Amino acid sequence: MHPALSVIFFTAVSGTGYGLLFLLGLILAADALLFSRAQALIVLATGSVFAAAGLSASLFHLGQPQRAWRALSQWRNSWLSREGVAALLSFAPVFALGFALWRDAAASTLRACAIVLAVMAVITVCCTAKIYTSLKTVHAWHNAYVLPGYLLFGLLGGAAWLWALAAMTGADDALVQRDLPVLVAVLAAACAMLKRFYWRFIDTTRHAATVESATGLGRYGAVRSVEAPHTEENYLTREMGFALARKHAATLRVIALVLFAVLPVALALPALIFRSTTLAIIHASVTALCVTAGIFVERWLFFAEAKHVVMLYYGSEHTRMSANLVYRR
Repeated sequence: MHPALSVIFFTAVSGTGYGLLFLLGLILAADALLFSRAQALIVLATGSVFAAAGLSASLFHLGQPQRAWRALSQWRNSWLSREGVAALLSFAPVFALGFALWRDAAASTLRACAIVLAVMAVITVCCTAKIYTSLKTVHAWHNAYVLPGYLLFGLLGGAAWLWALAAMTGADDALVQRDLPVLVAVLAAACAMLKRFYWRFIDTTRHAATVESATGLGRYGAVRSVEAPHTEENYLTREMGFALARKHAATLRVIALVLFAVLPVALALPALIFRSTTLAIIHASVTALCVTAGIFVERWLFFAEAKHVVMLYYGSEHTRMSANLVYRR
């Protein structure tokens, strides 16, 4: 599929924002006093900006952005519509928690708002992932790895930025120098393992449909294409059949793994060993940037390596522009 920057930005940045909001909600639900009011408001504002920026970027991928509101009416049968509704609803607990923090509300009120925020963050990211897993026509998306991948990468991005914000705002030493570095390292390792399984899956399996089943001519024997229907790319070949060389994909996979897994683990270990506030700030900030860059590369690959089954009509290799198909006995 064509890796549009708007969709990459949307899924990467909004996922990180909701991961940050989820972790904040989880922490405040467990211990409402772990963060000061100012610290909690900074984390809440950052997560909200990330989520809102990602969601806003998704509008640029629409043909008529001014009509985006109409998509909200299809929530009964569209995961994209459900994602939009969930995203809008998720800002209700954001404002409620922000107001409760600003007014220094009781711990029970903060916990209630935090729990609702965490739940809505998970629901929104799940809806985003289901937009892609529901597409049976795209083999690279319609599998069991995509949904946990979206959740794990959202958590990893959120944990990395939470570590950076907590370090820069002077949060509890145990949280900054022990708990969050461990969380980032564990999530980075989990994401790396999941992506390895995912990449092996898309490399060694393919969609059940074939050019014979797609054309309905399989009962006559093998089907081959003999002539291209046009002399240049059309919308389908451009958007649904984006071609990425295997060597480039392999290189980008390594880059993604280094950025979102190897470097975060390498940066978290010294912070755990030396327990220095200054070191924690530097390592946490660099980790947040590396993880974000790694997620962008991973998400670009997520789209670029996916092929729509409609490309079967354009040749058995999925990349040639040939659609006139004949059969041979």
